[in-house]
Amino acid sequence: MKIEDTFFEAFNGKYIRALITGPTKKIVERAAYDSTSTPSAVIGRVEAGVEKFLEKDETPDGRYGAIVQYWLDGDNKEKFAFELSYRLRQDILVKPFTKIYNLTGESDDYIEMMDIVGHCGDGFEWIVEEDGRRMINVPIAVPDFLIEEKFALKDGIMGANFWYLCATPEAVLEGGEKILEAIGEVEGAITPFDICSAASKPETNFPKIGPTTYHYYCPSLKEKLGEESKVPEGVGFIPEVVINATSENAMKKAVKAGIESLEDVDGIVSISAGNFGGALGDKNYNLLDMLK
Repeated sequence: MKIEDTFFEAFNGKYIRALITGPTKKIVERAAYDSTSTPSAVIGRVEAGVEKFLEKDETPDGRYGAIVQYWLDGDNKEKFAFELSYRLRQDILVKPFTKIYNLTGESDDYIEMMDIVGHCGDGFEWIVEEDGRRMINVPIAVPDFLIEEKFALKDGIMGANFWYLCATPEAVLEGGEKILEAIGEVEGAITPFDICSAASKPETNFPKIGPTTYHYYCPSLKEKLGEESKVPEGVGFIPEVVINATSENAMKKAVKAGIESLEDVDGIVSISAGNFGGALGDKNYNLLDMLK
């Protein structure tokens, strides 16, 4: 399996790391996946992902749990809080018997949850001490929803990526499963798009819809583009894996784990990465360095 001597771009972001708990695995899974299901940083909204699931003996309240991350691209904390509130209110609060804990750790920067979530109680909400934390008790029809009063906001890395160029659709699917399983073992890393079918470019003929297809790497355009196409011979599929991580170390571990998981997958031609000559991200990382 050839690994190209190229680089990927990444950039600074801010994140909230949260723990969702609930009475059953299904409720926790639905809350976690619903609240992180739309990776939206490229259109100026919240980007999110599931880091891992926890068993009952791994959570503060002895229930099933999911660690999730929500990311801010830029410095507009007020907009981030507003967008985040949709994820928490519409996708978690409505799931029976769920709670959300701050798992980010200590920070000088944080987001207050009362204004954006707590007031779903319409003024009847109150503060309780539970599991050694200050929680907002939001009275709802299946009583009640609890969320920690403050969530710390920390700096991390967004947009790290690699591509695995495939000859067959089977390689796309088998490789994707192995990648997600491997990165799921890395603490602090998420794949907000899971396996992404649509690498995008910043410039576009249709700015109202945001980033559009990275046409040079579309196999179906190879013949139409002729010499302009950058799709190698024998490649019919170019899936991308995007990684956000709470630290540079976690990011590097995730990229390495993802690439190494593909060693025994048939139909993978090479490994590469998406970049724009260093013009998009403020951090550049050589792909080969990730494997050291």
